[in-house]
Amino acid sequence: MNFTVSARLSARRFAYQHASVLAALDQGMSLIAAGMADVTITDGNGRARTPAAVYQSLFGAGLAQVRAVQAQAA
Repeated sequence: MNFTVSARLSARRFAYQHASVLAALDQGMSLIAAGMADVTITDGNGRARTPAAVYQSLFGAGLAQVRAVQAQAA
């Protein structure tokens, strides 16, 4: 499947193509860390999601969420 990572910096818009969802996720997170805005990952079906949403769909609950549930149980 093909994945497009899109981001904006000021008035410029950038788009990068990836064959792997993990490569797209890695670049999406890197673009956020570099200060770019409106970072999205669009799959071959046209579904656009943020890198955080893609991460959550791949790996489930994040570490912070697991810790919050553990703290409530204690």
